[in-house]
Amino acid sequence: MEIETLKTPKNDPEYSGAPEEKSKSPYQLALRRFMKNKLAVLGVITMIIILFMSISAPLWTDHDPEQTNTAMIERPPSDEHILGTNSSGQDNWARLLYGSRISLAVGFSTMFVTLVIGILFGSLAGYYGGKVDSILMRFTDLVLALPFLVFALTLMAILNNVSIPLFILILSILSWPNLTRIIRGSFLSLREQEFVIGAKSIGASNSRIIFRHMIPNTIGPIVVNATLMIAVVIIAEAGLSFIGMGINPPTPTWGNMLNEALSVRILRQHWYTWIPPGVAIFITVLAINFIGDGLRDAFDPKSNQR
Repeated sequence: MEIETLKTPKNDPEYSGAPEEKSKSPYQLALRRFMKNKLAVLGVITMIIILFMSISAPLWTDHDPEQTNTAMIERPPSDEHILGTNSSGQDNWARLLYGSRISLAVGFSTMFVTLVIGILFGSLAGYYGGKVDSILMRFTDLVLALPFLVFALTLMAILNNVSIPLFILILSILSWPNLTRIIRGSFLSLREQEFVIGAKSIGASNSRIIFRHMIPNTIGPIVVNATLMIAVVIIAEAGLSFIGMGINPPTPTWGNMLNEALSVRILRQHWYTWIPPGVAIFITVLAINFIGDGLRDAFDPKSNQR
């Protein structure tokens, strides 16, 4: 009697998937889901182009973004000055390219410092709990209660001429509480998991459990929030510089380029001075948000995008 082998079709809802699908790591599966998100991939391509233009700025212009020229004040776009010049005679195209370096550096640097503080406080509070958790969370709540804009403006006014590293530090000090609370919540749920209890039972140190077992399992929320934080910081820098309380000229940033638009005359007659940096901020923030949404869908196993 011949026994027929039944094959489960791939379109059957009970089909478990290809063998290679099971052998992939969670990060490989996340990458695969991310690559299926067209907007997220478009965001990555856009950011690569922006970063390339920023790094290779000397290849695209011969003008010094900080050099003033009183003979070339508020000149319209021409072959020599692609986007014209501002009220100080500085080339707008050069300031747009070199300003991207400062704006992106502020965003990425603030994100890195915030990650360090947030991961440190959040992991300690979530892992140890008790008094450690109470002390760190009350301090986090205190910083979280401070109005971001008011406190930032106060610090800028007190310190007057703020350097770029100090500006990054101020934004980092005001940005870490949200990430800390997210990491703490993840650690509170992870510390009761079997793999953490098993690591404790075999005598693994607290630092090893935190860095080798728990933080890798919170990498999803960390990456997503870190990505979106860059966009928030770029907007914060632009807003503070726009009202003259951020990074001061002649250092070019997208924010202090928008400061030119405070003049009604320039706002109406010299669009080439303020529209390009506004568009650059819009495109960059939009691309980063697309990437953040793609990462959220990729790392969240319950996401509908899966």
